[in-house]
Amino acid sequence: MLEFSAEHQLIQSEVQKLCDNYEDDYWQAKDREAEYPMEFVQELAEHGWLGTIIPEEYGGGGYDTLEAAIVLEEIAASGAGFSGSMACHGAMFVPRSILNYGTEEMKSTYLPKLASGEKLLQCFALTEPDAGYDSTSISTRAERDGDHYVVNGQKTWCSRFYASDYMVLVARTTPREEVSKKTDGMTLFLVDIDDALEQEAVEARKIEKSIRRAVPSYEVWFEDLEVPAENVIGEVGDGFSQVMDGLNEERVVIAAEAVGLARVAIDRAVQYAKEREVFDRQIGANQAIQHPLADAHARMTSARNLTYQAARAFKEGRDVGEAANIAVYMAREAASKAADQAVQTHGGYGVATEYDVERYYREARLSHIAPISDEMIKNYIGEHVLGLPRSY
Repeated sequence: MLEFSAEHQLIQSEVQKLCDNYEDDYWQAKDREAEYPMEFVQELAEHGWLGTIIPEEYGGGGYDTLEAAIVLEEIAASGAGFSGSMACHGAMFVPRSILNYGTEEMKSTYLPKLASGEKLLQCFALTEPDAGYDSTSISTRAERDGDHYVVNGQKTWCSRFYASDYMVLVARTTPREEVSKKTDGMTLFLVDIDDALEQEAVEARKIEKSIRRAVPSYEVWFEDLEVPAENVIGEVGDGFSQVMDGLNEERVVIAAEAVGLARVAIDRAVQYAKEREVFDRQIGANQAIQHPLADAHARMTSARNLTYQAARAFKEGRDVGEAANIAVYMAREAASKAADQAVQTHGGYGVATEYDVERYYREARLSHIAPISDEMIKNYIGEHVLGLPRSY
């Protein structure tokens, strides 16, 4: 079984205490009203958790992906589900762009503000309507003009746009038809969202959706947005490799969130199975209820072990491609099985919002397509792990 150090157990305990302040009716209301849980995120910031991966020299926690995974798992498992964990999930990997590739001036300027929660960097703009998962096909352009770049184009599924002060934007600085490799010619930019709005060079439209409603996503249009040249992150034209470097980390933390979702779904089902009596006995005494829940627990435990194996590999600087992709794939499966059985255990009440399990069911389904689909995960495993020919 998975064992955590005393320090990691303390992190779990502290996050659990904070989450106890936000009961089920809070998360139900946020989901129902499609309202971002800003109060929760601000309290996380006040306690330093949004600065988890930021080094101590910049005022952060000095932790890494492993600790970020612990924080997000506990948030999801508290009952918040993805409504809570995804609300702050960007803070656990988006700043990595600055950490890994930003200049020292950029780090000293922005990281202390992010660590304290004074400013939020939670928005990552990569996906485009006509590109989808094919990130090399993005067409948003950034053209150099003196001491700044001018950005034009469109992004979609930009989560937490209005809940962020900054955005990491991926744009082409060289058109795809002018590069020898389709992965060349992309660059990362740090965009000040308030400045972009003041320029009247950005427009955002909320995407109406039925899943993870508390964490809004947006379509965003850029028209002659001016971004200072010093806001380039890393090397001009090398943005694709920088993006890929961070995606494995995102997959590790998403796997942890899915594990947390599986945990809370199982917990709620078990609680109901102990309390609900039909035919003069607890329904949990029936193998038709008990065995699927035992199966869901076994799947969750297995996925949890894989997730933290990947997180430790990342922390130790080892190649995590295989581990991260398998972890997120299995954690999604575990979350879906657990949420489905939680709904089944509740019977008719499984679709009643007051019991929350229908929300966990919806959120578990979302995990199979965002931020990367199951099919793309299997493509990676087929090509890079099994050595099969590229399939797409």
